[in-house]
Amino acid sequence: MKLIRVEVAYAKPGIQVLLSLEIPEDFAAIAAIHASGVLDRFPEIDLGSISIGIFGRPCGLDQRLLPGNRIEIYRPLIADPRTARRERVQKK
Repeated sequence: MKLIRVEVAYAKPGIQVLLSLEIPEDFAAIAAIHASGVLDRFPEIDLGSISIGIFGRPCGLDQRLLPGNRIEIYRPLIADPRTARRERVQKK
């Protein structure tokens, strides 16, 4: 079985992790996330409600991976960007 190297990235205020791992080439993103151990380090990650992407492009948990892919786990937004921008403009 051929192995490929991928990375799993997760960030929250004050903490960023980039975990590099080798996985079988037929793994999907969800399997790489589990294999990385990021779910053990950050138990608040809920696979049922998160969004992920590869190099900034949204994808599904079932996305097959290519060598060198970086799976990014996104946190939910705490504020609507348009509303936040409008409020900043109004303060000025």
